[in-house]
Amino acid sequence: MKFLTVLPEFIPSSSVKETINQILPEMEIVNDLNFEKNEADVLVATTFTSLGREELKKFPNLKYLQIASTGIDNVDLSYIKEKGITICNIPVANRQSVAEQVMAFILVFLKDMVFLNAELKDRKSWPLLTGSRDLEGKNVGILGMGAIGVQLAKRLIPFGPSILYYDVKRLNQEEEERIGLNFVTFDGLLTNSDIISVHMPLTPQTRGMFNHETFSKMKDGAIFINTARGEIVDESALIKAVKSKGIKAGIDVYSKEPPDFESELFKLDNVICSPHIAGVTTESQQRFLTETISNVLRYAQGIDPLYKVEL
Repeated sequence: MKFLTVLPEFIPSSSVKETINQILPEMEIVNDLNFEKNEADVLVATTFTSLGREELKKFPNLKYLQIASTGIDNVDLSYIKEKGITICNIPVANRQSVAEQVMAFILVFLKDMVFLNAELKDRKSWPLLTGSRDLEGKNVGILGMGAIGVQLAKRLIPFGPSILYYDVKRLNQEEEERIGLNFVTFDGLLTNSDIISVHMPLTPQTRGMFNHETFSKMKDGAIFINTARGEIVDESALIKAVKSKGIKAGIDVYSKEPPDFESELFKLDNVICSPHIAGVTTESQQRFLTETISNVLRYAQGIDPLYKVEL
């Protein structure tokens, strides 16, 4: 069995190679797909490597594809299904990291930290009144109650908000009661939430889900957070909502990455941006590495791998 890992050049590869070599010394590691053909049976890649039909055709013997990430929208899934290739992701390694980033966005906006920091540092003033608010008593809407959504809900509970959620796959009543969740329709989440956090995968159904019509249903001054995929949000509609409805937005993902830094999005006071890094912590990267190697070993040993994607 032949193994290949594709690591983007910006990921420090020395420690990754050292760890992999200790466990799977036969694993080849490359930084791109600039070759005509590779005989690998097992391919490991991140979401930063495009694996469309033409790229996947370079692997005529491919039987197992391991994506070292939660998202798999960089992969041509129709080709994977057509060829009967097993594909797995790692949906558990960064769930707490993303949830913590969302909490940071929420608290920075509620406590008016951007304004207060600017007042003290830039204007040398001492504000006596601000728009600071408590999280307790607010309605927090979570769109997508997967691994990350659940972790976010657990972190919200001690602060005392009401937690609303919508997902195409509703949890059972016992899980909802155990976590403290209230299932609502998508429109119900939009109209009733003071804070909305998006945790949906990018699919034909979710692409452009947040558009002019969607934002028009949200409360004026609501907080909107997207750490999922940039293509879920129409950027022009978001910009309009920030300007016309006072929406505050925490954005970690963009439809094009790196984005167009001339976009008005980066000039708005009520928008905080981060560079698709919500799930990237020292701890999460170690978890991704450990879980990925473990899953590849399971497959190599004839054991069913975890987190198999059903196509």
